[in-house]
Amino acid sequence: MADKNGKGWKPLVRSGEDVRKSKEVPDTPQTRAPAYALAFDDKEFLCREELRPVRLQLELLKTEMLLEERGIESTVVLFGGARIPEPGGEAWAAKNETQKKNLEAISQYYEEARQFARLASKYSMSTYSKEMVVVTGGGPGVMEAGNRGAHDVGAPSIGLNIVLPHEQAPNEYVTPELCFNFHYFAIRKMHFLVRAKAIAVFPGGFGTMDEMFEALTLIQTHRMERVPFLLFGKKFWNEVINFKALADAGTISPDDVNLFNIVDTAEEGWDLIKGHYNLSM
Repeated sequence: MADKNGKGWKPLVRSGEDVRKSKEVPDTPQTRAPAYALAFDDKEFLCREELRPVRLQLELLKTEMLLEERGIESTVVLFGGARIPEPGGEAWAAKNETQKKNLEAISQYYEEARQFARLASKYSMSTYSKEMVVVTGGGPGVMEAGNRGAHDVGAPSIGLNIVLPHEQAPNEYVTPELCFNFHYFAIRKMHFLVRAKAIAVFPGGFGTMDEMFEALTLIQTHRMERVPFLLFGKKFWNEVINFKALADAGTISPDDVNLFNIVDTAEEGWDLIKGHYNLSM
């Protein structure tokens, strides 16, 4: 629950007191037994397979409640590769010389993502950071660039991290109070899209493709409102996905290729969003 100023929540006094009292008992075989722990304070119990529906609900509610308490009504989503370096930086993810060369070549999109986030965040600040707040996956690469662009202009930004074997730790530019961590991809994806007023997809790998196609599918099937959908990097996207071939094959509608725009620069992308929503800046 929020405090009287709407800044975060405080635990219910009674629940917190009960947790404390439950531990101020004589040390006996009975009080040491796992069964004795209060259910909501028992991490091993909460991590049981049967409790998956509860954990899903908790992941949905925690982020939703904090964003609502912050007054964030809409977002601009940035998807893109964790492995894309800053221009002039080390292509740390490259496994061979070909990858090193290509990652360095598309490092320009780190800077485009950063600039795009600056433009979005400047508008967001004019709404007291309620509308079109930048949200990324919170990690390195394009995600870092997005949060960094918001940070450049003094705006808050959201990071939706997820527990992975590698490549996923919060970058230093995410607003700490808006830095979340997920176990479930499905809930994380819901939070990416439930407030989205625009989606910007930069070059990336399997994760980026997954997020891009899921969002396009939701728009295609009218489960999500149509919003400006930008693919950054004409050369990259025209090489890795043949959208025309999908339309020619009949596996998507000819009109589905109009669900998105392919652009190269932050200014191009932001102009499309401004035009769609009749924004003045």
